[in-house]
Amino acid sequence: VQLQASGGGLVQAGGSLRLSCAAPGRTLSTYSMGWFRRAPGKEREFVAHIRRSGWIGVNELYGASMKGRFTISRDNAKNTVFLQMNSLKPEDTAVYYCATFRANGGYYELEGEYDYWGHGTQVTVSS
Repeated sequence: VQLQASGGGLVQAGGSLRLSCAAPGRTLSTYSMGWFRRAPGKEREFVAHIRRSGWIGVNELYGASMKGRFTISRDNAKNTVFLQMNSLKPEDTAVYYCATFRANGGYYELEGEYDYWGHGTQVTVSS
């Protein structure tokens, strides 16, 4: 699965960005998906997870520092997963990656539970 993340850029603190993750030729609705980020000098960090379409139960899950500011969603007609980021802070500066969750994956916060990754898109938040 080849994933294409886009939508990053430079934004001032308090601003918003919407990231997109597409997979040409694949049906993303059948995958649970995640967003991670890696800030300079830090390990990759879990951002958000969305269950595959048809899941019964809680569909969206977030890292602690993203709750209330970030929203993960999917548009099956566009075969795209989005990450809406509001109230951005300088500490949100990172490369953001989307990934597909393993079919038999366990803990959604762990990057090892994801098998296919996009190349990432840079988000820079200025103070």
